[in-house]
Amino acid sequence: MGQLFKLGCHFTSKGTANESGSGLGLILCRELAEKNNGKISLVSEPGKGSTFSVALPKCGQ
Repeated sequence: MGQLFKLGCHFTSKGTANESGSGLGLILCRELAEKNNGKISLVSEPGKGSTFSVALPKCGQ
């Protein structure tokens, strides 16, 4: 999973509408989560898909 969230490592595939991606979305999501004391996680099953989750603490914690 670590390579997915690093600049300089370009992993992309066509989207559901056959669009291409820049590879920046996951990097930005990770940065946002970490800047807010949260975390991002991934569960992936080859050929079936992936689920990304972002957990952020409650305000004031």
